[in-house]
Amino acid sequence: MSEEMNAPVLPPPSGVSEWVSVWRDALTKPYEQTFSRIAQSPHAKSTTALLWVFLGALVNFFLTALVQGRLMRQIMQNSEFGVQGFPAAGGGLIAAICGAPIFAVIQVVLFAIVIGVVQAIAKMFGGHGTFDQLTYAVAAIVTPFYLISGVLTLLSAIPFAWLCFGPIAFLAGLYVLVLEVMAVKGVNQFGWGQAIASLLLPILAVACCISIVVFGIFQALAPQMRDIFNSIATPMP
Repeated sequence: MSEEMNAPVLPPPSGVSEWVSVWRDALTKPYEQTFSRIAQSPHAKSTTALLWVFLGALVNFFLTALVQGRLMRQIMQNSEFGVQGFPAAGGGLIAAICGAPIFAVIQVVLFAIVIGVVQAIAKMFGGHGTFDQLTYAVAAIVTPFYLISGVLTLLSAIPFAWLCFGPIAFLAGLYVLVLEVMAVKGVNQFGWGQAIASLLLPILAVACCISIVVFGIFQALAPQMRDIFNSIATPMP
């Protein structure tokens, strides 16, 4: 007994090891109490959360750009157009390196806006959380998902591997959505209905706005697209 009492107490994890510990708890302990505890951490700051999102999105976009660039090169090589005018492998790598930080910054901005709207709605429903707490809790979910998704995208470049990884990515996305509802509930300490409404209302609003914009673009381009198809269908003299 005395030896156990005199055993040295290990310090709590810090730095990257602490990040991984929080991410692991968020993914493997799907309870609202988990996210309530994460949100109450003294390290629950939006600056840390947004850094997580940036790093996760950076890796995700970089790996996705590599895979998509490789697939596009293969498609162009197998087509009648060849690869003329399409970037070579080195150009695709440079594009991925340069483009990933830009897309990551855009993702961070969008993430912050969405979380701000979700927390504002949660406040209207009587939530007790803060922007920092919700940002930290949700970032602990989406950041490892970005990393896992990037790895799955990279592995999907293997022929026919997408048949396995596609359903896995879809199920993982549903799991993340459930965890996000739990995070909103655990951070704001209210019911399931308020949590679901707080999270889904902004998503539905964004989806409606995107649909309206896409519909408007198609309507504006419809005459030009019709002329193109007519010119293709018209036989050459």
